[in-house]
Amino acid sequence: MSKEYVVKIAPLPDMLAAIRAGKLHYPPNIYKPTGRIVIKGGKVVDPASKLEAVKDIATIGGRIEAVKDEITPEKGDAIISAEGLLVVPGLFDVHMHTYDLFEVTSAPAYSAVGHGDTSTLSPGAGNTLMAPSLLGAEIDRGIPLSIGVFIGAPAILAPKATVEEKISFFKGEMDEEEAGLKITRNRIVNRTAPLAVGIKDHMGHFILSDEGLDAVIEIADKSGMYFMSHTQCPNHAARVVDIAGTRPVHLGHSTAVAFGSHGDPVENMEQIVEFAKKPNVSAEFVSSHLVASRGLRDAVFISKEAQEVAYDALKKGIVNVVISDGEADATMKGFGDTRDNIPALLELVDKGVLSLSGAIATMTSNPARLLAERTKQDWWLKEIGTLAVGARANVTIIDPVRRYAAFTIVNGQIAGFDGRAIRRGNAAGAWITRHGIIERTGVGDFVIFTYKDASA
Repeated sequence: MSKEYVVKIAPLPDMLAAIRAGKLHYPPNIYKPTGRIVIKGGKVVDPASKLEAVKDIATIGGRIEAVKDEITPEKGDAIISAEGLLVVPGLFDVHMHTYDLFEVTSAPAYSAVGHGDTSTLSPGAGNTLMAPSLLGAEIDRGIPLSIGVFIGAPAILAPKATVEEKISFFKGEMDEEEAGLKITRNRIVNRTAPLAVGIKDHMGHFILSDEGLDAVIEIADKSGMYFMSHTQCPNHAARVVDIAGTRPVHLGHSTAVAFGSHGDPVENMEQIVEFAKKPNVSAEFVSSHLVASRGLRDAVFISKEAQEVAYDALKKGIVNVVISDGEADATMKGFGDTRDNIPALLELVDKGVLSLSGAIATMTSNPARLLAERTKQDWWLKEIGTLAVGARANVTIIDPVRRYAAFTIVNGQIAGFDGRAIRRGNAAGAWITRHGIIERTGVGDFVIFTYKDASA
């Protein structure tokens, strides 16, 4: 004879659809979701607000509504239990290749959001003036994180317009008819190209003449664009810094000089650190090069001695930005992978290189401050890289034991859970421009519909 079951089954919260008494029981009809998310009991680390304490956070309408010691949930609020977790501003990965070179084989944006990225900049040196409209259309159709895009230096130099005219164009001051004669013959491109965040130089794609390099640095400086150079050869970096003079330049994925492909890894790293001491020169380190493995098999490794030079530069604040450079599983492979972002930040703390707040700042408030300086726009400090009330509700909730993103919240929507993207967040992302963040560019919409008041 079989024994009776004596163990009681645990009760469930009343949030599941069911049939009761012959009728559909649908709890949302009863508690009416408010759209508010309340994150309870996590350790909030917000370097921009100088906050590191256990707090509750509420978001609504895509914004941070409150950060308090205690927030009492209301009927219909969605509650996330964050006890034992770190609640930080959404990771701002300012060098993460996303759909560069017309990505068709993989989904780097989805991997990135699963790994905790909420906002990214995609610095494709092969991007043309058409890139903002092409990627902008994808934003309109749905991408899970917010993205800004760069234009490659050759595409900046190619149009027949003068340097001064190109500055006018990227500042949005050139008449559209003139742009149609001097920039491109595509009205959509002429309207959307100035939405680009920056200009990318890449000695692996092309070697610009001194005149060409000077021109793109000048255009970036005068139009408030973020100029980045692919950094792997120390001689090329020296040339960029020399031609720039006092104009701002950024040395992308600077730990790449320590591969050994272009000279001695340690000497190269020391030279990059010296460049970064200049007031107009900034640099960034790849997260995969900061973890114990010092790199990826699907990318490259740096030497242990060069890694120590990088640690010292971070500790001294000479370099204060960490990036991923993208996904290894992508057409446009980076030198690292977003899966190393969170482990790298926590390892920097473990090794005594940075405090917890200092480590989190390298992928939140520090890049936001850098972009504010380079683009001459202070909105970055209010919108990205902070959990201050009114900021965009970009939140990365980190499991410090498993060292991954337990939750990724993008513009108030849960887009990542337990280290993976979830489909409900497929359209959570927005479009990052130098002048602000917009929900849509319109490029992906106007072939489907027009608005009643839109002029032809």
